[in-house]
Parts: sequence; structure tokens; C-alpha cells
Amino acid sequence: MNKFETAELIRQIPGVSAVVDEPMSRHTSFRIGGPADVFARPADIAGLKETLRVCRENKVPAMIMGNGTNLIVRDKGIRGVVIQLADNMSGYEVKGEEICAEAGILISALSAAALEHGLTGLEFAEGIPGTLGGAVTMNAGAYDGDMSMVVKSTEYIGDDGQIHVIDNRQHCFAKRSSVIQTCGGVVLQSVLSLKKGDRDSIKLKMDDYHSRRCEKQPLDMPSAGSIFKRPEGYFAGKLVQDCGLKGFRTGGAEVSCLHCGFIVNTGGASAQDVISLIRHIQDVVSDKYGVELQTEVKIVGEE
Repeated sequence: MNKFETAELIRQIPGVSAVVDEPMSRHTSFRIGGPADVFARPADIAGLKETLRVCRENKVPAMIMGNGTNLIVRDKGIRGVVIQLADNMSGYEVKGEEICAEAGILISALSAAALEHGLTGLEFAEGIPGTLGGAVTMNAGAYDGDMSMVVKSTEYIGDDGQIHVIDNRQHCFAKRSSVIQTCGGVVLQSVLSLKKGDRDSIKLKMDDYHSRRCEKQPLDMPSAGSIFKRPEGYFAGKLVQDCGLKGFRTGGAEVSCLHCGFIVNTGGASAQDVISLIRHIQDVVSDKYGVELQTEVKIVGEE
């Protein structure tokens, strides 16, 4: 089945839009990436489940994405169907000290909602740009917290097409990882367990985190956040800086002069520019310090 037939099948699902040859540069924070054969956006869980069923039964590869903030799409694009869960699936409800939210909501928006309701525990997520689904899947975190500290339960679709519900322990949270990531599941919604707190204190902490981010991170340029995981006993950005790579460029991709753990798109960068720069950094750091930097970002698409 070709991409046009696939798109037509998906369009027949109530509440699901689908377009052919959609440039992924429009949907990633790096502003790079070739076209997806089919780009689909379901309006609800039923539409998502049905879209995944169509792909599975027709043996069409399907990839789930959120806000595209931790993603590098190669220049040739993505074969198959990309299913976006973002503002199209972003509802939430606050009940007492818990927030139940759909996978597509920005985790920073949930942090703001927690502040509004005087709930503490999610301040660390104030500046994290991704969605709840991605944050739970990779156990996103910053400063003094991560998702393992606040997730009570998650409902997800497994690779068997069935819906599963797991509690905090069953997530098997680890550093930037969870069982959902390792099993290839798709988060539908999660319940976050927080605590009552003082709004002024919560806001003070969030404002502090915001100021620190603005001061230390190149938020005014296209990037995918921290490129590398923190290696045991080191800071990735410091290793890169100590190797003399601050400001080093490959094409339009540059090691940020503000934070060497970031690579930024200075304008017109290709995915290959970024990937080549990543490989160069890894080689130089390995040669000088014997440390093998592992990427935190996800690199996808046709090579």
C-alpha cells in the first residue's frame, strides 16, 4: 500500500487528519528534517488506537511524536506514518492533589496548572519543552526532580494494540528511561500525584528555574535541548567545552557558545550537519578523556 492509500485510509477514521509528504522541519524544535510519508493527528484516544490498528494491519511503520523537542529527523525524512500527540490531545483535570492529563499536553503547561491550584512537586518541569507522553516515556527531569517522583499511574497502548495501566513502580523508571520506552508503548494519559503547597513559594522556585534556564541555555535559537546524557562522574557540556569545541561548526550546526551541551541551528542547518557534529564531538571527547558520550536526543528517519 502506497502513502496516498495509507493517508486515505487514515482520513476515514473519525477525528483524524492525515497529510502526505509533510516536512518534519515544521514539527521539530531544531527546524530540520525531511518529509514524513504520512503525518497524522488524532483528536482522541479512540482515533489514535484506530490509526495504530490501520498501520499494524497493513504493515505500515508508525512512529509517535509529541512536540518534536527531543527529535532529529534525517534529511530524507520518515517512511511510514508519523502520529503526533500534541495540542490535539492535551486535556487535563485536577482532582484534589492529583492531575490526570492526556499525553499531548506540554509538561510545562502542567507545571503552570499545578501552580494555579497550589500544588507542589512539578516545579522542575517549568521549562521542559516536551509533552507529558514524552516526559513519562523518557523520565524527563531537571534541577531537583524528574517524572519518577510525581507519576502515580499511566495508561498506554502496548505493541499488542491493547490498553494497559501501570503504577509508579511498574514504570521501572531509570535515568532518562522507563518500561514504556523499552517496550515501545504509546502513552495515552497519566495521573500525577502532587502535594498542597504555598503558591508564592511554588512560583518563587519556578521563577528561579526560569531565570537560570534563560541565563545558561540558548533558548533563542533552534535546538533540541541537551544533546548528550550526563556521563557518570562528568558533565557533558563541560567535557565538550574542555575539548575546545565551544562555537565549533559543521555547516549550519554549531556547539552553543552559551552552553556546550547544546547544538544550535544557526540558520539553514541540515540534519546531516547536526549528526556529523554530534559524531565529531563524540570522537574528540572519547580521544581526549576516554568518555563515550551517549545522545539524549532521538535520531530517526531514512539514512
